[in-house]
Amino acid sequence: MTPPTDEAALATPTPNEGQQELISSTDGLYLVDAGAGTGKTFTVTRRYANIVAQDDIEPDDVLLITFTRNAATEMKDRIVASCDYDMRALNDAPIQTFHSLCNDILDQHGFHAPSYLGIDDVITGSTQVLENETIEREYFRGYIGRFSDDHDEYADLLRCLSDPTELLDLINNLASKGIFPTSDDWYRDSRAALEGNFDAFKAAFDEINQPRNGGRKQSKLRSSLGGYGKNKCYLPDAPDRNEVRGEYGSKSVPEDVAERVFTENRDHLIEFIHDVYFEYLEFALGRNYLNFSFLQLFAFVLCCEDDALRESLAFEYVMIDEFQDSSEIQFKLALFLSGTNNFCVVGDWKQSIYSFQYAAVENITDFESRLKRFAGELNDDADRVSFPLEPVTRIELEQNYRSTQSILDFSENALTAPGSSRESIDQESILEQIVSLFSNTDQDHSRIEAIQHADEHEALLTKIQEIVGNDEYAVEEDGELRPPTYGDIAVLTRTRDYGRELLSTAETYKFPIAYEGGIELFRTDQAKLLLAWLRILENGSAANRGWAVVLERAGYTLDEIDYILDHERYPDAMQEFRSELNALETHTAVTRRVFDRYGYDGATPDVILTTIQSLHSSTTMTRGGLIRIIEDGIENGYTQDVQAAAGVDAVTVQTIHSVKGLEHPIVILGNMNSRAFPPSGGSSGTITYSETTGLRQRKCYDDTHGDPHIYDNWRADVLRRCQPTEYDEERRLLYVAMTRAEDHLLFAAGEEPNTFLEKLPVEIDVLEPDVSPVDRDETSRTQFSVDIPASPGPDGYSPHSLMDDSVYEEVSAGRGTDFGSQVHTFAEEYVLGKGVTPDNDDERHVKTFLDELSGELRVEEQAYLPLEVDGEHVTISGIVDLVHVTDDAVEIVDFKTDLSRHAESEYRIQLSVYYHALDEWFRDHAVSASLFYTAEGTRVEIDPLSEAELARLTDS
Repeated sequence: MTPPTDEAALATPTPNEGQQELISSTDGLYLVDAGAGTGKTFTVTRRYANIVAQDDIEPDDVLLITFTRNAATEMKDRIVASCDYDMRALNDAPIQTFHSLCNDILDQHGFHAPSYLGIDDVITGSTQVLENETIEREYFRGYIGRFSDDHDEYADLLRCLSDPTELLDLINNLASKGIFPTSDDWYRDSRAALEGNFDAFKAAFDEINQPRNGGRKQSKLRSSLGGYGKNKCYLPDAPDRNEVRGEYGSKSVPEDVAERVFTENRDHLIEFIHDVYFEYLEFALGRNYLNFSFLQLFAFVLCCEDDALRESLAFEYVMIDEFQDSSEIQFKLALFLSGTNNFCVVGDWKQSIYSFQYAAVENITDFESRLKRFAGELNDDADRVSFPLEPVTRIELEQNYRSTQSILDFSENALTAPGSSRESIDQESILEQIVSLFSNTDQDHSRIEAIQHADEHEALLTKIQEIVGNDEYAVEEDGELRPPTYGDIAVLTRTRDYGRELLSTAETYKFPIAYEGGIELFRTDQAKLLLAWLRILENGSAANRGWAVVLERAGYTLDEIDYILDHERYPDAMQEFRSELNALETHTAVTRRVFDRYGYDGATPDVILTTIQSLHSSTTMTRGGLIRIIEDGIENGYTQDVQAAAGVDAVTVQTIHSVKGLEHPIVILGNMNSRAFPPSGGSSGTITYSETTGLRQRKCYDDTHGDPHIYDNWRADVLRRCQPTEYDEERRLLYVAMTRAEDHLLFAAGEEPNTFLEKLPVEIDVLEPDVSPVDRDETSRTQFSVDIPASPGPDGYSPHSLMDDSVYEEVSAGRGTDFGSQVHTFAEEYVLGKGVTPDNDDERHVKTFLDELSGELRVEEQAYLPLEVDGEHVTISGIVDLVHVTDDAVEIVDFKTDLSRHAESEYRIQLSVYYHALDEWFRDHAVSASLFYTAEGTRVEIDPLSEAELARLTDS
């Protein structure tokens, strides 16, 4: 007897031969090739249960790493069903993600970890883990602005960056490779990695530079350099096209080009990245947060430097699931934490699809060589990895419990399909690496088809209606075949845009369809409308962009919009609504009112509102900051995980990345179109890093011709062409999508099918759209639920998250956040000596008040208050308007532009947080907190709440 899919494995717990080999093989080094649908979770959890069943082994002796929190929870559930330990006993067992493991290490031992890099700061139990990339980008923008002010020597490099936040991606990439800065150098000589590897580059250069067709046809490299210099502006010392490609009639690029293009003085660039990187580490720690990359960075440094700690942390057994998704630093961390050679990694290189999250597929494809190389690097000056590195036993799980044999055989074609007409693939080499899977299904009734039409969405919906209830597409259930329903079908897409467009088309036919996975939240119509009103309220240079959107939404023509904007003749109702919004005190209230006005009361607006509430709880955010966050979300596709249920019988729409690990009876791969899958892509960052070519700069600033200009770097352009364009990860994405299908597999394309589909062994049929409206009841309406994940570190709050927003919404005669921001800006600039003069009574009151203060004035000070709530660490952080420091006293002042004191009870909460934070900083000073009402020019001292009272508010 053999087990069915993972989902039913617990009901039929007898393992097959390959699974039993892994379950029984507890000691030693193991590399497990666990293909799609082979019962990997079942096998890993049974192996874990077998290990802890030994007399001298407890759960604390076994480290089991997964890559998502949900997977860790599922693992624990499965283990409980397979061993003598209950969930309570496993609750604190090290069955977790790398990020939560590193957080645990730093929480208990990381206080002085930054000192190993020369950073004069500490990590405490209150240090937050910042998960939201959009918030971090906003922080990073503020940081890079200060960095720019402090480093004139890097002005030319900063001028080349179209978006400085690309440096944050670069920093995270370097951190994933184990490349860290110290105060005056690079940790463990990691600077060498930034120079690149000429030998590896030369090997790639030579391979792509070989003449083709027995020497009769020019090399791929020479051919690709035919466009050298096109639409580029190089400095005068750049070689011309013939010098790079070789003389007319040459079949290959001259040999000396390899060294010439690789050799470049990058000392200044490396110094720049060092300083940006190191000072951002200081910045983050100074503001009491770490991102995921920095969690791993400091855990690695701690394990590397503290021998006694590393030995105390070591586990008897280490198992890593989904190893193809691990990064280089995660591999090395796992080696640090393995006290013996009982080291087992489980994964499938064919399903490695997360390089954008710094996963290195080479960790599993080159496991043995990397194991020895990484251990050698870690042991270069001390014995840190002491267990023997061989033999490595390879186990292959070949029995598939998901798909028919037809689908499994067909799916292998994905791994050798070219991504473009110009790409050549070593099919023989790829096929040698594939462990073919064998189906355990009772039936093999699969239909594998492809359809095409210019109106792809309608054609796809037509095909779905043809499938539903059709015995030719019967699906297997309990060994029997039955006609398919809508709920048996999943449409998988490479991009979210396609899924959103398909949902919109389906809605016109009342088609039962549901979306699962991440949506690009701020690219939705509702978010763009909210952004428009925020721009109008901000009343700056972008206000007209906001009015244009709002007017178009109201049905005005382009000519009418131009006239209204030119003459500022906005409709009365819109001006009244602007005034109404301006009087609201919180972003949440503005968002809710905009959505109410336009009748947005379901799906997407609920997710946006929840997200803005979450952002508001995480950072003290001005309206301008919220605008930038939404703009950044539009530009970079900020995503939020949602689930949309469209009744009990609905088609599921998912991206391929979100469907990994799942399965559906019938899978349709939509948008199999040229430039969509693989995507046409955009340009890479201005400053890039690769293991082969090191740190490189694509643009440079110079005034060679007398006028300052940003030039293209000819070396970077040639280097890019010297490395063949490969679509390996896109092929793996295609494979992952295809192996989700249990019974039937279909493809859909528009006017221009992609090369993948054209090269797959399936005929593409033109299908004329003929969608029939679907009569469905009210229970089938799409409803979204939003999942805001919990951080692996201490919970983070702002003072505003403890305050009751309703006190602001009751105000009908306020002056709004725009006026408040203006007064706060005046106060800040006046303290900083920027020569501003007051424009109104509020600002005059502020000036008079500030002139009377004799001590040191600090504005916009970040304050952090760590608390313990029900045994959990939380941090409340906010920005203090003004701190007045004298020899023996510290005064906290918060400016309020309110016309009444209706919210004073809520302000007391805010001031209490600041009071306790500064009372800790200035232990030898008397600390007080007060409100300064700018309209009256009066000051009110606040009696602060206790920390215990704040903790109770946090808990509630």
